[in-house]
Parts: sequence; C-alpha cells; structure tokens
Amino acid sequence: MCGIVGYVGENKVYPFLIQGLKRLEYRGYDSAGLAISNGSLLVHKCKGRVADLERHVLSKETEGTVGIAHTRWATHGEPNDRNAHPHLSMNRHFALVHNGIIENYAELKIDLAKNGYLFQSETDTEVLVNLIEFFYQQSDEINAEIAVRLALSKVVGAFGIAVICREEKDQLIVARRGSPLVIGIGQGEYFVASDATPLIGYTDNVIYLNDNDVAVITKNNLTLKTLDDKPASFKISRVDRSIGEIEKGEFAHFMLKEIFEQPKTIEDTFRGRISHDHTAIVLGGLLDIFPKLIKAKRIILIGCGTSWHAALVGEYLIETYARVPVEVEYASEFRYRNPILSADDVVIAISQSGETSDTLVALRMAKERGATILGICNVVGSSIARETDAGVYTHAGIEIGVASTKAFTAQVTVITLFALKLAFAKGEITEAHYHEIIQELTEIPEKIRTILAGHLRIEEIAAKYKDASNALYLGRGALFPVALEGALKLKEISYLHAEGYAAGEMKHGPIALVDDNLPVVVVAPKDHYYEKIVSNIQEVKARKGNIIAVATEGDTVLKEMVNDVFEIPESHTAVAPLLAIIPLQLFSYYIAVMRGCDVDQPRNLAKSVTVE
Repeated sequence: MCGIVGYVGENKVYPFLIQGLKRLEYRGYDSAGLAISNGSLLVHKCKGRVADLERHVLSKETEGTVGIAHTRWATHGEPNDRNAHPHLSMNRHFALVHNGIIENYAELKIDLAKNGYLFQSETDTEVLVNLIEFFYQQSDEINAEIAVRLALSKVVGAFGIAVICREEKDQLIVARRGSPLVIGIGQGEYFVASDATPLIGYTDNVIYLNDNDVAVITKNNLTLKTLDDKPASFKISRVDRSIGEIEKGEFAHFMLKEIFEQPKTIEDTFRGRISHDHTAIVLGGLLDIFPKLIKAKRIILIGCGTSWHAALVGEYLIETYARVPVEVEYASEFRYRNPILSADDVVIAISQSGETSDTLVALRMAKERGATILGICNVVGSSIARETDAGVYTHAGIEIGVASTKAFTAQVTVITLFALKLAFAKGEITEAHYHEIIQELTEIPEKIRTILAGHLRIEEIAAKYKDASNALYLGRGALFPVALEGALKLKEISYLHAEGYAAGEMKHGPIALVDDNLPVVVVAPKDHYYEKIVSNIQEVKARKGNIIAVATEGDTVLKEMVNDVFEIPESHTAVAPLLAIIPLQLFSYYIAVMRGCDVDQPRNLAKSVTVE
C-alpha cells in the first residue's frame, strides 16, 4: 500500500522519481524519499508529503541516471524522518525501498545485531537491507543479485522491493512476493513502479511481475528469473491510459472528478457486454466456465471495505433473480475461519486493485479446497486477474481518490450483469423481465447525469450538517448495503462518525441514538420496501431526528415528512443501488471539504491494502 518508483536509463532520474511519487501518493503519504546511484548513494527523505520531499531536496545533489523512490504508509514504525524509505545498509553498500511486511524481521534483526549491525530506524525494511549487505560482504563471489536472492530466501512475509548497490551503480534490482510491481519498457531505459500510473506518458509496454520474480535491470537489458534462479515466464502487456486520467482537470479533487466520471465508467463497464438491441448479456471472460456456474450449489462473494458492500448488493441480486444461495464474507475473516468449501461452490473475489492482500490469500485458500474462483477487479494484469479461473474487468479506469466511488458503481454494474445472465440461463426470470432490467441498466448513466446536475443542492444540504458529530444511515433490501457504503464514505473522508444499519434493525438498538442533533440518512426510493421504510422514518421523526431521505423524484409524501431530500430518478429495483449511492458520495464529499479535510488523501488510509 506504499508507492515505489524506480528508473535506470540515460536520462536524469530525479524528475521521473518525483513525478512518479506524486502520481503514487494516493498509496501512502506519511513520508517520502529517494535514493540515487552515481558512484555513491545519495539518499534524501523526510516525513510528510511528496511536496515536503521536493522542498527538502531543493538545495541537494540529485545527479544520476539510476534511482529508486518511495512514498510511505506506515506499518512498522511511526511516520518520521528515520523510518522513511529508502533505507541504507549500515556500511552504505545498498539502498532499498520496500512495500509489504517482513514477518520474521525481529529474529533476523537479532542475528544481524550479533554480527555487529546497528539500526537507525524501527522498520522491518532496514533489517532487510542490512541482511542483503551481510550476505554481500561474505565473499567476493557474491554480487548484488546473489545477495538479494540469499536475503529474500530467509524472509517470511510479503515484499515488493527495489534495490540499488553502490558498487554496481548502473543496475537496479527488483523483486516481489505478494506486493505488486510493474516494469515499464522504454528505449534504452526501464521504469519500475507499484502500479502503472507513474509510467503513463513514458511507455505503454509493461511487464507485471509474478510472485517470487527477481529482475536485474540495466539501461539496455532486463533479466527476469525466479527467486531460486530459474528463468521466469512473462509477457509484455500494453497499458492503454492517457495523461488526462491521472490529472484533476477542472475539478478541485480527484474524488469529485471520479464521482462525475461515473456515467462514463458505468457505460464503459457494460459496453460490449450488452447487445445492441438490449436483449442479451455477454460476459466473455466467463464464457468457458459458465456451464459450471449454472450448476453451482452456492456462491460466496468475498471482499474488503467498499468491495464488501458491492458484494452485499450482489447477494440480494443473485439470490433474488438467479435463486442461488449466496454468502458474503469479509476476506480478512474468511481466510482464517476454516470455511467449508467444495467443488460445487463458486467463490467470487472482488477488489478494485486486484492486489488486496486478504482477498488474495482468501481466494488462494478457496482454490486449494477445490472451489471455482472468479474475479471482479479493475486492473489488468493484477494478481487476482491472473490467479482466478475466470473473471470480469470493471473498466472503471484509474481511481486515485482513496475513498472509492466509481470503482464501487463499476463493481455493482458487473455484479448486476452477472446476476441477470445467470438468472436467465437458469430459467429463473422470463425473457421479458430479463430484457426490461437490461434496458433499465442502460438508462442508468443518463439518470446519474441528472443527479450530478443537481450537485449544488446537495452541497447546500451538506452545509446544514457539516458540524454534526454522528450520523445514522438506514436502508432496506439491496439498498441496505448502499446505506453502509454511504456511512463509510462519510467516515473515511470527513472523520465524522457514521453507522449504517438495515432499517428494520433500528428498533433493536440504534434508535437509542436518535435525538434532535442526529442526522439520519434514509435510502427510501419507491419500491416494495417503501411502506416499511416510511414507517421507520416516522419512528425517527417522533424522536426529533433530522431526516435526510434519498427519495424518488416527485415523492411529495416523503418531502413533507423529512427535513431534506436527495432526489433520484425512478428506476427498477435491481438497478436502484447505482443511483442511490451518487448523492451520498457527493454529500460526504461536500461535508469533508467544509470540514477542511484532505478529501483525496484521508488520514491513516491508503488506496490499496496489500499487507495484512
């Protein structure tokens, strides 16, 4: 979940390193640093953002054509200058940047201390760089590559590393296990990064490293082997991204830009998957495996955070329409609780990045036990995309805002397509009903544009509640997960405590919180739950709660009953979650801005959680 960039070539390395860190800062922003190899190892680092590093380096030497850099989200050791990466080995032979966690660092550190090593930081990374140096100094026959291999063979845990050596100054070594790394191929130069974002504008050709790959790179050569020194297989992929995707443009924040991109990203996600006459769904990534899916006895959806909420929406849709039993699991719990799995089960792993550590470990466990594994993710070439039996990409594009918005609606779009296709293939819905919901789905982007056009009204309502201390979100059916997601967005970016509940559960505890200071957001479009949720609203109103309703346009009954209304266009129940979440995303965004919070980079959070 930290960001790594590296470069080896003929050009000055510093500009690429700084720009790369800026593009990766959504992955971590506790501290930042860089190291440049030019006969010696120049290391500059400091606590804070990349802009702080840029100021720190202004008067310092940065000449060189080989280097590595890092923006950190702290795991071992608090955010400060000493714990910032890169870390130097004690005798300054090596500099290293590292994503992941070395689980056995404490015992390795004890052994190194017995051999005279002293440590300047609290990090596991400094242990690793000193371990590399320890092996390097054992014999003149051990070069930097061999030392890296020997050190990594002793490591338990996850890592994505980039290493430079003082004595082998024209070379960069990278390796991964459980933490993503991508190599960009240029003309007489190579680029390294945690994901492809820093490479946009430099190269379109990339190699995604597999677990236990080690690459030794010079400006004219790339050697890729496994950790045990055997040739590694790889393929060159093409990254089709534009500079505009990683710039804010006219928007104040990436999050706002990504909220407004959702009509397009939903269209991109169903484009080519819905026939021109809106009568059929084609999921090419599942074509070969679909006969097995039709026979599935149980479907288990796993994810973390926002992806877990998308999975909950999927539970309602798949069970309602396809009539298959569905369970939804936090990946972090599923991986540890020894679940009962069989060859008749289908496990669907949902992840924006395709690299979420808990989700990856959970799907590997399920695969070992014989289940069929599908993936829903946004990143081509990611670990989940490569390790599943089949899957569907979401086509949400690069999402830089840490609080996920367009990735959520893209995931829900894919899940909706999957649920409908499975339902029709099983004969659980009529052809007319199938066509009706497909048509409704194709109308969602335009309906979202209508909601976004009213964003100033949502901003006005947000101003009324920006000073609240707590908030309660309520929903029913497939809109209950929308309430959960709305509450999560508010917590993530405004630091205002919020909880989501199934509205029917309110009397079982949460109603005790209701008073005239509490905003209660109720997702209440006109559907078959409508009368029930109106009753819940009356219960809140009787206790003087401030009610904000997400309601269908033209619902005069609710408008008279509640304090404020976010209107959404009328839609079929199956696609309502895609509409109902939009005003809640905007509501959270505007409250966070008014509270002076860093919307794109909220405290203590990073975009992709690639460590446990």
